[in-house]
Amino acid sequence: MAPGNVTAGGPAAGCAGAALGRSIPPARFSAQARLKALQADIMELILERGLEAGDALPTENELSAELGVGRNTLRESLKVLQALGVIEIRHGFGMFVAPSNFDALADGLTFRGRLSLRHHGQEALQLVEARQALESGLIAGAMDLMTPEGLRAVEDAVLRMEALAGAGEGFDEADAEFHRRLFEPLNNFLLISLLGVFWNVYRRLHMDLAGAEGPCLQGAAALHREIYEAVAAGDAVLAAERLGSHFDAMRRRIAAAVGA
Repeated sequence: MAPGNVTAGGPAAGCAGAALGRSIPPARFSAQARLKALQADIMELILERGLEAGDALPTENELSAELGVGRNTLRESLKVLQALGVIEIRHGFGMFVAPSNFDALADGLTFRGRLSLRHHGQEALQLVEARQALESGLIAGAMDLMTPEGLRAVEDAVLRMEALAGAGEGFDEADAEFHRRLFEPLNNFLLISLLGVFWNVYRRLHMDLAGAEGPCLQGAAALHREIYEAVAAGDAVLAAERLGSHFDAMRRRIAAAVGA
């Protein structure tokens, strides 16, 4: 063979093989797809059997036999479902349908938001926008159902904020209580849980932006006072506007942090 000739086993084939080696092998991709399908099958089994939070799942042996998979493959899928908050594995007791748990969602969103602060900040801004849209969009409905007792609970949270701000202390717990009390009249567990997720993500981003200029404690307390006053006055449009303004400072801080 002449030195410059290229055959199926020559240098060109070696380069192509190296390029293919850097991509995801088809077998690995198929394994991932099978695991995902198995996870879907397990969730479907839970639904078909009418299991509820706290109910026991079949044993590993029973699941392996029913789903036609090996124990190791099954365990990989069960670990993923546990991380997603679908099931709960209690060693020595068995597997159970997990109670409502939004920790995985909060952790994932927090990571994405914090990661974006190291770059362009787009996902952090989107998280702020999502929280604003949720609160501004639902405030009118919450106000329609607000009782005098509920309104006093909202004001109590504001009073705690003002007292803590006056003492130069942070008021994270009072802030969370304020937003929870605002939407408590809707009696929607999923909504309150999602608001809690967004609040926790927002607070973590706030901590990461500690060096960026933000509103002083008194200013932040005053913003919450203005929201309360709009709610107390029954002005849903103004309440929504003031809730929107509540997030403007965070947008400015994100923009300053990423140099936008």
